Amino acid sequence: MRRRRLVIPALSLLLLIGPSGAGKSTFARTHFRPTEVLSSDTFRAMIADDEADQTATREAFEILHRVAEARLRRGRLTVIDATNTRREARLPLLELARRYHVPCVAIIFDYPLEVYLANDLQRVGRQVGRAVIERQLAQLAANRSALLEEPFQRRYWIRKPEEAIHALVVRRPLACDRRWWHGPFDIIGDVHGCFDELVELVERLGYRVAERRSPSGELEYAIAHPEGRRLLFIGDLVDRGPKIVPVLRLAMAACARGRAAIVLGNHDRKLLRYLTGHPVRIAHGLEATVEQLEAESEDFKARVRRFLQRLPHHLVLDEGRLVVAHAGLPQEYHGRDSPVVRRIALFGVTTGEVDERGLPIRVNWALAYRGRAIVVYGHTPVTEAVWINRTINIDTGCVFGNRLTALRYPELELVSVAARHAYAVPPRRLLTPEDLTQSLLLPREEVERIMASETPMNEWPTSTVTSAPESGRPSATSLGA
Repeated sequence: MRRRRLVIPALSLLLLIGPSGAGKSTFARTHFRPTEVLSSDTFRAMIADDEADQTATREAFEILHRVAEARLRRGRLTVIDATNTRREARLPLLELARRYHVPCVAIIFDYPLEVYLANDLQRVGRQVGRAVIERQLAQLAANRSALLEEPFQRRYWIRKPEEAIHALVVRRPLACDRRWWHGPFDIIGDVHGCFDELVELVERLGYRVAERRSPSGELEYAIAHPEGRRLLFIGDLVDRGPKIVPVLRLAMAACARGRAAIVLGNHDRKLLRYLTGHPVRIAHGLEATVEQLEAESEDFKARVRRFLQRLPHHLVLDEGRLVVAHAGLPQEYHGRDSPVVRRIALFGVTTGEVDERGLPIRVNWALAYRGRAIVVYGHTPVTEAVWINRTINIDTGCVFGNRLTALRYPELELVSVAARHAYAVPPRRLLTPEDLTQSLLLPREEVERIMASETPMNEWPTSTVTSAPESGRPSATSLGA
């Protein structure tokens, strides 16, 4: 029989679902380490010396949920081996996955009644009987539609015991997990279509950029570093600037050859929504992207769409020592995947309020950051890249006429080039190092106005801007002209 591949996120909560006699425990033993599997039978036996003692079920599940929570908090794959046929049993587990920002996967063992009964007869000393199995199967049948509605990232229905026997479980790292990439890296701030400045910057960093024509006449780029360094882009390749298509061509080619990686920015996401037919407002720079893409082929637009669809919302690199996210990311979200993580990585931590221009008011989350990883981000343009604890914002507003900046890692040296023009007007003025000592990511005069209105937003913690992260690494030094 052909082996069926069951792809499981390497960090996830996996629910095995099915009546007693489905072979869930055998499946769990075959494919997972003993420490990864939390079995309701095992916890009942620990409490009552009898895994079939249903009077111990409530206490067994209380302990199971505590252990599951502890494992998810530590970022460990967790497999729940229980019937899970009732919605009421699944909801607390789904809530744990939501709380700790991990995907939840269901494997449903959906067999005819006779299969469960035959397997139950072979469970010497721990048979549950026909009545129990019929009740559990009825629960599963009544819950099929609910299983489709519940927020599982993946659902695998196994209809025959042979499928379970021959299944191949494949653990796949989350898209954000590239801990095995050790660098060295050159991390580049928001490009926004500033192609000339991008080429100047990467050449200053030691990369060679070659331009050529494909057999079809399409312009192509190749980029490489003689020492094997990689580029990391913090997102927002598009919008506002004059040469968005060349930026996309260069970045896509570098990624295709393994020379670069890119995290999705909020402007990139908006372009993706536009290319996939979602209604979006053509404003805030997207009009420049749409106009420049109009001259390109439908094939190129489709390639851009597929490229953007594959971009992760953040990256964890170098064994967890480095995190790159477009708008930054507090420690508890590193290496996690959920709608909340994606929203914060793209748009930042916000107060939930907007200013008089309708722009969201962002919280300066870096002031309270005490994580081990260095976090490199952009999104909010600043006049100068400065360290706040172990974080640094390297969006120095090139498209607004300031600079395009890169951070070399692990050297922690800043390299920048001056913008050749101011291609767009910023919606707010660029923040200064003094502004970055405030709890809100706003110009100081706007923060003072908010504080004077006595809104709850003045509760956020404050700190000081430092010249380098709290580590033994060299201080960050500007090498730009």
